[in-house]
Amino acid sequence: MPEQQWISAEDRVRLVSLMDEVVPADDFPSASQAGGLAFLTSVLAERPDWRGRVTDVVRHGQASEHWDWFAELVAGGYYADEGNGGNAGAASWAMVDWRPEPAGGWGVAVPVPEAAPATVHPRDLADRYDAIVVGSGAGGGVAACGLAEAGRTVLVVEAGEWPGIAELARDHLRNPRSDWGLAPRSGPSDDAGPRVLDDGRRRLLVRPTENAWHNNAFTGGGGTRVYGAQAWRFAPLDFTMASAYGVPAGSALSDWPIGYEDLAPYYERAEWEIGVSGGEDDGRWAGHRARALPMAALPAGPTRDRLAAAAAALGVSTVRVPLLVNSREYLGRRACAGCGLCVGFACPVDAKNGSQNTMLTRAFATGRAAILPGTRVARIRTDGAGRVVGVTVVGTVDGVAWRRDVDAAEVVVSAGAIESARLLLNSRSDREPNGLGNNNDLVGRHLQGHLYGGAIGIFDDVVEDLVGPGPSIATTDFRHRNGDLVGGGIIANEFVPTPSNAFRYLVGAGFVPRTGLASKRGMRELVRRSLRLMGPIQEVTVADARVRVDDGVVDRHGVPVARLSGGVHEEDLRARDFTSRMSGEWLRAAGAREVFEYRFPHRGPSGGQHQAGTLRMGHDPATSVVDSFGRVWGHDNLRVMDGSVHVTNGGVNPVLTIFATALRSVEQMTGEWRSP
Repeated sequence: MPEQQWISAEDRVRLVSLMDEVVPADDFPSASQAGGLAFLTSVLAERPDWRGRVTDVVRHGQASEHWDWFAELVAGGYYADEGNGGNAGAASWAMVDWRPEPAGGWGVAVPVPEAAPATVHPRDLADRYDAIVVGSGAGGGVAACGLAEAGRTVLVVEAGEWPGIAELARDHLRNPRSDWGLAPRSGPSDDAGPRVLDDGRRRLLVRPTENAWHNNAFTGGGGTRVYGAQAWRFAPLDFTMASAYGVPAGSALSDWPIGYEDLAPYYERAEWEIGVSGGEDDGRWAGHRARALPMAALPAGPTRDRLAAAAAALGVSTVRVPLLVNSREYLGRRACAGCGLCVGFACPVDAKNGSQNTMLTRAFATGRAAILPGTRVARIRTDGAGRVVGVTVVGTVDGVAWRRDVDAAEVVVSAGAIESARLLLNSRSDREPNGLGNNNDLVGRHLQGHLYGGAIGIFDDVVEDLVGPGPSIATTDFRHRNGDLVGGGIIANEFVPTPSNAFRYLVGAGFVPRTGLASKRGMRELVRRSLRLMGPIQEVTVADARVRVDDGVVDRHGVPVARLSGGVHEEDLRARDFTSRMSGEWLRAAGAREVFEYRFPHRGPSGGQHQAGTLRMGHDPATSVVDSFGRVWGHDNLRVMDGSVHVTNGGVNPVLTIFATALRSVEQMTGEWRSP
């Protein structure tokens, strides 16, 4: 977008001056000298709805109601990657002593070559498949692999595309673990359509770039393509929360229909077939492990030693963080190089293990599985007797919308908790007018994710060595039995932050001013003298936190969008604040001179990257949507394999449990399927 289309020459002079108030020149360039105007031009081409905000700032300067937003956006561009246009020569990275590459260099040309997916064009679709898998994340990858290796023809339908490593390994502002209002490279884009947030008084349209949309990646491999890859098992008590604690008033807390011992063999399979590195000790509350992890923990620097000593002084035990990241060459791919580009990025050396480079690669290798990217399943089709017979797929090719019915003997839904519920709700029939499996009004209820507690501390000496991924130490002591709290969660040190995210953390905590030379000085001094500890908490679930569909709002294919409503339980807020207090105590014991304990504001239901619970499993169709193997009650050939089947979501990252439950379900589905 040429500059003259959105700003006059006179206003451009004023804008440059205001940008340089945010980031003035000193030994390092100012915002404008680093390319800030080009950065804003490119951003406003993507978000033309922001032009009015910038215009207001030009007119009113720091008196504008949008000044803080403008200042953070300008600073975001200044500390982001060169490709965004606001950090010419990566000058700000030199200023804060941050680097994307490992300390000793990559050692190989990056990004490394990656296995190509077996894709199918809409015109080449078969009329019928043995199985259709909706979604290609953790659960969908396992389903595709298990079914294909068992001899079945499989079509994987993925709403996102399959971008290469290069596209997902560089952009600091279009990263799903940043919050700059720009569409993440891993999807979804605004083409995915809005969602509706119903707060009980009004219905608000939210777009995919807003937190309230509760994004998880829309791309080949799903969230596993860009996740942080923490690979925790749920603890035995996580499966019996209601029995262990009772059911708090206003909660829908319930036990799982299976226990830890039912999943233990599948946790082990996931750890070995996908690849997990870590220590030998799973810490307090952990279940029995029959076999060690296949890879030792990644190397850890002095931060781990400092935090371990501090925890010991507090009487708190610690463990190494299990990660779906190679600490040595494994399954034909390289070991982690220790770069600064991990969470939210595709790994430049392909050492992070996800659905796309493990399970889906195996599925494609059979010659019986292919993926249809950029396509949505609009509905699951049933015959007059109510039996699932296939799906209706919709998409756009060369600007032309298309729609087609494709038959299947089996359908597996693995689209994530929100989209999986949306799909079943949109699959109405005369026999089930409220949606598949929804005669008891349970589809979409119990939406949950993870509230996070944590703290950030400032130290007198350098504590951040910039060796990724970052998480190297955690305590699991607080997962359960924390006084009168229900549940709890882990606390771990955080991933290596990008400079633009570090700016947000330090400004948000009040350690660095938002603008001026003092802001640059604070960034220079504190990026490597700060540490964050964070942890997810076990949510106790509420029935009114739910997904419905809104027939009055449709996506570009005419499919009703998800409508989210409800909130979290007060117990969840107490557990979040407890985690923040414990994180603060740990940082102070480690020598932090200043600590900020997070109390993240929360509105609406939980969800996000760890969304779960909308199609919970159980023993009884009156109280659950699927059985313990993910079969939708009343539909033996329709299964769900993703986090939506979780009854509770643990006080840890849930992806290993998604892999494990899917492995268990597909094994039952195929009879005797085992890995090669």
